[in-house]
Amino acid sequence: MNPSKSKGDRAELEIAGILTDRLGWPVKRALGAGRAEDTGDLFGIPETCIQVKNYADTLRAINEAMRDLPRQQAHAGTTFAAAAIRRRGGAWMFVLDVDQFCVLLREALS
Repeated sequence: MNPSKSKGDRAELEIAGILTDRLGWPVKRALGAGRAEDTGDLFGIPETCIQVKNYADTLRAINEAMRDLPRQQAHAGTTFAAAAIRRRGGAWMFVLDVDQFCVLLREALS
């Protein structure tokens, strides 16, 4: 198996487990990454498309995720979208662009 793919698979499983533990919803990996109708890397969070990146270069990970996320969100037909980025050292963060943040905030406050 490709070492980069294995690393990505492990990262997706790890963040899915973290989200399952903290949210109480069964979050799982979406299989078939890279397909034309890619809908993100995780499923199980209602109305949310999640793209997972685990690169040594955090800025590259953010740039690639934010480039791909709008297309994946459109394919998934979800209200929310975010990128789960593993930072150097192992900590996870979520990244949203301005429009995604505003949708999240409007919905949370309505």
